[in-house]
Amino acid sequence: MQLPESIATLFYFFIILPSAFYGNVEAHQVTFYVHNKCSLAIWPATAPNNGQPVIADGGFYLAPGQTKQIVAPWSWSGRIWARTGCNFASNWKPACETGDCDGRLECNGLIGTPPATLLEVTLQGDKGKPNFYDISLVDGYNIPISITPKIKNPKCTIQGCFKDLKSFCPHELEVLNTNGEVVACKSGCLAFNVDRFCCRNEYGTPDKCRPNVYSNIFKEACPNYYSYAFDTPSPLVSCASTEYVITFCPFGWGSGTNEKHESE
Repeated sequence: MQLPESIATLFYFFIILPSAFYGNVEAHQVTFYVHNKCSLAIWPATAPNNGQPVIADGGFYLAPGQTKQIVAPWSWSGRIWARTGCNFASNWKPACETGDCDGRLECNGLIGTPPATLLEVTLQGDKGKPNFYDISLVDGYNIPISITPKIKNPKCTIQGCFKDLKSFCPHELEVLNTNGEVVACKSGCLAFNVDRFCCRNEYGTPDKCRPNVYSNIFKEACPNYYSYAFDTPSPLVSCASTEYVITFCPFGWGSGTNEKHESE
């Protein structure tokens, strides 16, 4: 049976066209499944690069064992990290012991205060190219992270650390909370702000900026991460996927024993 022309037209605009439109929108997105395997709560955060939108409101609460699905445009680039030891119920600034963004739950584009382990992402689906991602300790470490496509591929996986850097962080790099517990480990660059550790000025090329005593400690614990700016071989991964699993504390440790009140 054929529909009258007027009804067929309405059917197209209200049924077929919206379905095609929303299906196309989904095809132009990348989904991250953010999983907390730490023993304590964390507060993952996101910060876009210039010109990119904020995703997941810039930050959210994630209980131990919980997974949250967040969506990014297929051309998105930015960073993702975890904050630890947060208490947003008070007016304290910082509200988090590590990775804080001006005391806010939703960072809304703000970059977290280092040191914090950073997942750096560049999505290129709009260009028909693979996505790039890496995990960086250039500014320091708070907890380990892993990332893999949802359909697992060893060549596309960045594993977590083999050791918890907080447990053997050099004294001069330690970040302590109010209880005197080590909650993060600074990089040599962040701790001392010298060109040799920061790969700048006369040390601003790969042949001049070489591994140092501190970056070597980071590399031993986390061989799949950037330990300093010109780390080689490059830990950058290039793989095409529309779904990725991001796991904080992939081996179930790394968040430490300290935490303030869990406030959503």
